[in-house]
Amino acid sequence: MKIGILSDTHNHRANTERALAALRERGVERLIHCGDITTPEIVYLFAGWTVTFVWGNMDHARADLLSATRHIGAMPPAFSQQIEVDGRLIGVTHGHDLSLLAGMIISGKYAYICYGHTHHRLDEFRRPYSVRVINPGALGGSFPQARSVAVLDVLTDTVEFLVFPEMG
Repeated sequence: MKIGILSDTHNHRANTERALAALRERGVERLIHCGDITTPEIVYLFAGWTVTFVWGNMDHARADLLSATRHIGAMPPAFSQQIEVDGRLIGVTHGHDLSLLAGMIISGKYAYICYGHTHHRLDEFRRPYSVRVINPGALGGSFPQARSVAVLDVLTDTVEFLVFPEMG
């Protein structure tokens, strides 16, 4: 199964719409949003997808975001989530709580850890813990790298970054 991983949309509607269209074109079946959604309007763009959300440090309007996730039929966000896909356990957090992120990485529980916060793409296998750590980059907010998302294919154990250099 192909999973689209997004993070740090920071209420950037046009970038999020474009990224979702590119993920759909790639045959992505499920989505993970690693936090910093910021407004309910962005949540509504995920209607029709199976999506897992986590809280980011900029997700201040939590009551409104909870309402929006319920409205589209998604599980409510939490500071960390775990999902199982094709027999592989995936942990998700935003990454601003470094002790939570580190604890998930060293737990030995997950095949993959997805996080955001830094706005820097990362695909790294942490051998001592047998976990692949993935950061898709950012679709909004600060701009240290070109905008991007990631596609994780759990069956082939591959990660592809979709980079959008034209996005602001």
